[in-house]
Amino acid sequence: MPDNGGLQAVEASQRPDSQVRVFAMPPREHAGPVSIVDGFLEALTSDDPQYTMARKYLTDRAARDWHPEESTTVLTDGPNTGPASRPSAGDEGRTFRLSGRQVALVDQEHAYRPEGRAYSTTLHLVEEDGPKGKQWRIDGLPQGVVLGQSDFQRIYQSVNKYYYALDEESSGGAGTSGESGAGSGSGSSDRQKRLVADPVYVRQWIDPLTQTVRALLAGPTRWLDPVVTTTFPSGTRLRKDVMTLAPDDDNNLKVPLNAKADHVGQAHCKEMATQLLFSLQDVTSANVSQIELQRSNGSQLCVLNESGAEALVAQRTSGPSDDQYFLDAKGRLVQMSGASRTTKEPERVPGPLGDGEQRMRSVAVSRDETQAAAVSNNGSALFVGSFVSGASLGDPVVRSHAKSEKDRLTTPSWDGLGGLWVADRDPGKPRLLMFGRGLADEVHEVDVSGLEGGRIEAVKVSADGARIALLVQAKGRTTLRIGRVERDLGPDGRLTVSVDGLSAAAPQMEEVTAMSWAGPSRLVVVGRESGGVQQLSYVQCDGSVPPGQALPGLTGVKEIAASEDDRLPLVAHSDDGIVRLPPGLPWQTVRKDGTAPVYPG
Repeated sequence: MPDNGGLQAVEASQRPDSQVRVFAMPPREHAGPVSIVDGFLEALTSDDPQYTMARKYLTDRAARDWHPEESTTVLTDGPNTGPASRPSAGDEGRTFRLSGRQVALVDQEHAYRPEGRAYSTTLHLVEEDGPKGKQWRIDGLPQGVVLGQSDFQRIYQSVNKYYYALDEESSGGAGTSGESGAGSGSGSSDRQKRLVADPVYVRQWIDPLTQTVRALLAGPTRWLDPVVTTTFPSGTRLRKDVMTLAPDDDNNLKVPLNAKADHVGQAHCKEMATQLLFSLQDVTSANVSQIELQRSNGSQLCVLNESGAEALVAQRTSGPSDDQYFLDAKGRLVQMSGASRTTKEPERVPGPLGDGEQRMRSVAVSRDETQAAAVSNNGSALFVGSFVSGASLGDPVVRSHAKSEKDRLTTPSWDGLGGLWVADRDPGKPRLLMFGRGLADEVHEVDVSGLEGGRIEAVKVSADGARIALLVQAKGRTTLRIGRVERDLGPDGRLTVSVDGLSAAAPQMEEVTAMSWAGPSRLVVVGRESGGVQQLSYVQCDGSVPPGQALPGLTGVKEIAASEDDRLPLVAHSDDGIVRLPPGLPWQTVRKDGTAPVYPG
């Protein structure tokens, strides 16, 4: 520590640590076809906003017709360039083949879709006259951009857009991002609304704030659209003269909208601002604490800060407390404090599930932490018990009649609307069930599209109730699938519930053995890749794996639990018993003799 000398002021940056930046170079004079192809592919990996330098490798016509924003193809490695093929008769150009193993496609909506398949396309080059003589240029290429996975992870970042979950009363099977969605958002309700995350990818060095706002205004992705609505009137966009947005020194962001939003009321406007505030939380460079929406003439529509936005939406975390639950050695439900360094012994919950009236093997605590659903030790019966001392357990709400214990009921799960979900794995009558607040008086057998003969092995519903994570066993392997939960009121007033749009959420895993929601669009999974060992990692529900999502190893993980609040520790049942992983610390053993750890939900 210096004890003399002068002091010098330095600027303290508030921006995140910089990463590697790539700047494109223009083509060299009289460069050969191979150099042109290599230079063009390198230019695609740059942080050039409009791909201006990449267009210099194209003929004038090709530069005009090329739309890089149309899609981004992600390959395991950078595209391999094959040797130039012989030109056909009369063709004086050169053709190069680009190939690789495709892992995903990011479409025009910025949505990520896993696609494991071979990739192959061609680039065609011609010699064209220029001011300094003939130059090789690309005149035939596919639309969009092609990148290796490492370049994609460096250039893009995942952000969550937010939309409102459709209520049962407003579910009618129609899309919600068009006129019907605008109409359903024209009023205001005193009841808090549920926000649903819609993950997309934006270029993290090219004004991600403005990109995110434009993506939000464009509406939900096609996959999520059937179960959400937006309060922005149909056709609402940024005002035409607005090229970029930036918060002021007080972290206030002004968002000028076009005339489509000129006549919305205050309550409606604040719901719109809430969507924006939540959607900008993942843009680390934004740091927005207040939104001001403006009419097309620049006048103020409304102003909303973070606390005002929080008051308008339903609580997004697992439950009102930060406590965790598990079953002790006698199958009784116990509760422990969520504090990472507490030494307090877990305590049995009040009521029949803590009294041990019936030995249980799996459990789900309701999100308000007033009751829990539990499956009997042999897997045949699902009980629901309150956390009230002296209460009785009562009759099971459903029974499985499968002969084998492994073919009976899965661990149950509560959604954010108070519904209880469980799957019966009975080979003679496999089914997914959802119980409403009336439990046995309100049971729905849920149709699941896209199972293709697979069997549901585990169920976990997101806090917003709009999405469901399923472990599906098919063809000798168990994989993670994400589906939309669609609720529809028929003309007779009867509710039907279905799961549609099943998609792979951990395609890199050969086998997934446990999973849990760990945020608005993130899950923690336990599984192994082909030929690998068991590992724990975070994945996005769209199937992507953002960098830095690996977790410390743990032996023999059988069950995993996470909270939507990432400040709370992961909890697992492993060979070491009940363990948990507080942020920034190693795994810690809580009890040697416990099973079935859960957070509310």
